[in-house]
Amino acid sequence: MLFRVLDKEEVGDFIAGFAERYQVIGAVRHQDSFRFEDVSERLDRIELDYDTTILPPKKYLLPPRTKLFSFSTAANDVTDDASLAKPTPRVLFGLHACDINAINRLDQVFLEGDYADPYYAAQRAATMIVGISCMPTAHCFCNAWHTDEVSQGYDLFLHDIGDRYLVTILSVEAAEILSRSTHAREAVPADSVAFQRRQARFKEAFSPMPDVSSLSMLMDAYYHDPLWDELGERCLSCTACSAVCPTCHCFDISDILSPSGEEGVRVRTWDSCCSPDFEAVTGGHNFEATAASRVRHRFYHKFLGYLNRTDEILCTGCGRCDIACKAGITPRVVIEALGNRMDVHDASPAVAQKGGAR
Repeated sequence: MLFRVLDKEEVGDFIAGFAERYQVIGAVRHQDSFRFEDVSERLDRIELDYDTTILPPKKYLLPPRTKLFSFSTAANDVTDDASLAKPTPRVLFGLHACDINAINRLDQVFLEGDYADPYYAAQRAATMIVGISCMPTAHCFCNAWHTDEVSQGYDLFLHDIGDRYLVTILSVEAAEILSRSTHAREAVPADSVAFQRRQARFKEAFSPMPDVSSLSMLMDAYYHDPLWDELGERCLSCTACSAVCPTCHCFDISDILSPSGEEGVRVRTWDSCCSPDFEAVTGGHNFEATAASRVRHRFYHKFLGYLNRTDEILCTGCGRCDIACKAGITPRVVIEALGNRMDVHDASPAVAQKGGAR
């Protein structure tokens, strides 16, 4: 790990250094919001001091719609999509720690285990990541999951310390671009002091968050609680929460035939466990037929099911679902409600009716 200091007036040159070889993706302002876009042709559009984006950067690694391959029923032939063999090299420039941690979670899902996903793997291998520090908004709660900081999964990270950035470098390629395009210098003690002061302000800026230390125990204890019926009555089944979530990764696969039926394509599209048809199967049975069961399933997968497999929560506290859900069914609300259940019953969760998560 290397540390350098980069004056802010040279950031434009640094971004231009990436643009020589890579497609540059960054946050762009659209009225009162931000979204990630290709800024390669207009580098001056990139915003580094943004709060959050509407959609997370996962759309570049796990696109909403992916063509897996085309096929011919007449010739009995299959042709892989060209983007799998040679995806466009890109840099995701200016990602916050919560979004980098989210990509690390996606890496666990699609790259680790017995069967790595070749489509995700190809996009991930072609992608460099430059992170940047931020200040929390009222919707942020990444500090609850310790995802407000990140130590891996990026090539370079820019820590704002006033008129300059303290730069953490994890890859040789990023170091070479920084050295070639700027006059970055070695850090001195004053830079470290500025960094510590900035981190202190960052930690103090978070809004209060309910205690999450007993969350897994509470989730296990209140599986059959009326809370889920209450939340289900409010849920619109719009799936906005999944669409904006940086770690949701459920998908559907379908074959689309030509009018002649002699050729077609197989595509993978985003799906959501909050969709009424998500767990409907042939024969008419639906394993999650009610909104209440779907809301419960979503939060159990986020807070308990994934935790049991990886020792990590499948939530990075980015706050996007807090903004997107028009029914107010947010992680903060659920955690607080479960804690209140505990207070009302005034008893150990061990004596409550026990359920489980799939």
